[in-house]
Amino acid sequence: MRIGVITARYSVSGVPLAQARLAAVLAWAGHQVDYVIGYAPPDLEVPEPEGTQRLMLGAPTVRAAIRPLCRYLREARPDIVFSAEDHLNAAVAIAAILTRSGVRISGSSRVTPLGTNSDSPFGAYSNKRFTKRWALKKLVRATAWRQNVMTCVSRDMVEQYRAAMPGLTYHAVYNIVSDARVAALLTAPLDNDPWLPAKGRAEDLGDPPVLVAAGSLEHRKGFDDLLRAVALLHQRGRPVRLIVLGEGSQRSALESLIVELGLSTHVRLPGREANPYRFFRRASVFALSSHEEGLPNVLVEAMLSGATPVATDCPTGPREVLQDGAYGYLVQPRDPASIADGLIAALDHPIAPERLAEGIKRFTEAAVLARHSELLGMPLLATGDEGKRADVYCSLSNDK
Repeated sequence: MRIGVITARYSVSGVPLAQARLAAVLAWAGHQVDYVIGYAPPDLEVPEPEGTQRLMLGAPTVRAAIRPLCRYLREARPDIVFSAEDHLNAAVAIAAILTRSGVRISGSSRVTPLGTNSDSPFGAYSNKRFTKRWALKKLVRATAWRQNVMTCVSRDMVEQYRAAMPGLTYHAVYNIVSDARVAALLTAPLDNDPWLPAKGRAEDLGDPPVLVAAGSLEHRKGFDDLLRAVALLHQRGRPVRLIVLGEGSQRSALESLIVELGLSTHVRLPGREANPYRFFRRASVFALSSHEEGLPNVLVEAMLSGATPVATDCPTGPREVLQDGAYGYLVQPRDPASIADGLIAALDHPIAPERLAEGIKRFTEAAVLARHSELLGMPLLATGDEGKRADVYCSLSNDK
């Protein structure tokens, strides 16, 4: 089959990377796959997932993408399209309607429709008439009939969408996080890092343990709370080091806070990292301090790497990923003291890599493609392939 996997705007995190993984896995399964990108900032190098054809629409907005999406559907004639994020899902549905395409559409929702407060960036919809969020809600409802399957990346999010959109049917389908490239990424060298040894953990060499976090340097990620938690650890006589991977608008504010808290020699913000696995694998703890999430892929990536996770119990995702705390430590969002307690618990009682490996099996290629096949009523895996690569990435060795 010919399959299009579409993302609106390329970045080195979140939805675009999840879509790239899906595209590569579908290509491995023997399909002709187009990785379709609406727009990519000129400062980013966009990879071409293995076995796929990358197509750039050159559309900086979703509205501008409708015409090139129409052209793509007419010329490529895909059998299935996987799109992600509500505004793009609606645009793909509109393009299919305009072109009278018979393509099957699987649209994935990635942010919670119900925000926790009035300024929440994750409150996707509003009942206040003639606002942008009200218009998006109306648009999603108007185009839902043309989407064959409507999915969310967590069960909690499904419940929120059902409440926000009564009468529409949503299904939970996880992102693929464990894919075939992980083994190479895990074992990639990390040369001459001053804090992370080539093998083992920093504390094995008598150095302070290293915590790693990753994500966009934005307010919703709660990195200011994490920094204050690290300061509390130092006050309690538990010195640690923290590496935060990522880039964003809050860099200057976070750098100022690091100085204010006296953490200049204990915290690093190295920027974007193409292979965060090599940091996760050498860290003692992975910390997720978000105020809100969809379903945090990075939390699963850290588990896969063998780092003990500490995550805020925010809506939605972390509790579901960690299975109510079975695979890591849940702490209160926006609460540095709670985060500090969780970090100490993780340092004193780390989760065994074998147990973490058990927790990520839901996010393997075979498990996710089987779920998509079930919902679409079309086999995406050849008979006999279902378990062929499902556990390759779960063999975490002891040479962290």
